[in-house]
Amino acid sequence: MRRKMHHLGVLAAAAALIAAWTTVPVRVCAHCDTLDGPVVKEARAALEKGDVAPLLKWVKKENEDEVREAFKKTRAVRALGPEAKDLSDRYFLETLVRIHRAGEGAPYTGLKPAGTQEPAVVAADSALEKGSVDGLITMVTKEASEGIHRLYGRALERKKHSGESVEAGREYVQAYVEYIHYVERLASDAAHAGAHHSRAEEGEAHHH
Repeated sequence: MRRKMHHLGVLAAAAALIAAWTTVPVRVCAHCDTLDGPVVKEARAALEKGDVAPLLKWVKKENEDEVREAFKKTRAVRALGPEAKDLSDRYFLETLVRIHRAGEGAPYTGLKPAGTQEPAVVAADSALEKGSVDGLITMVTKEASEGIHRLYGRALERKKHSGESVEAGREYVQAYVEYIHYVERLASDAAHAGAHHSRAEEGEAHHH
């Protein structure tokens, strides 16, 4: 009887694993849609100077005309007074960020308040400004290490009791999926960045 229950637990756990594996939500990370993000900061400066050129790098070539037209309209309207300036600036910021996000293949849900960026994103931007990545590496490495230890510990503990019942098996599978997916994302992102860097270098070498 105990052997039969164990077998049922394994089957249930496998089913739960498959279900969890195929229903994990995809998280879209963004920071270019915040009011203190790099796109908005550069857009505000461009509007004050009257030069749209620095903003075109944030959009695809096929969207340049739309951005130029929105910039031209905004510059004309903002000269009508303080209220018109605020409204027209907001219109342009929304337009520019929306087009930028579409170019990334990401949804646009409006401009987010300042101060809502993830700490790692703030640190990444800061590293570029300071010209040093050491602090960012330390921060991200620490968080990744803590995440692996936490999820590994939970998965290991639940694995010890996974054969005791169907519910225990499911709890283990849930912890297992979270642990594996976390490690998988870390490794995949690291490998992808390395491969992309290598292809970029090869392209530059070929170009020269």
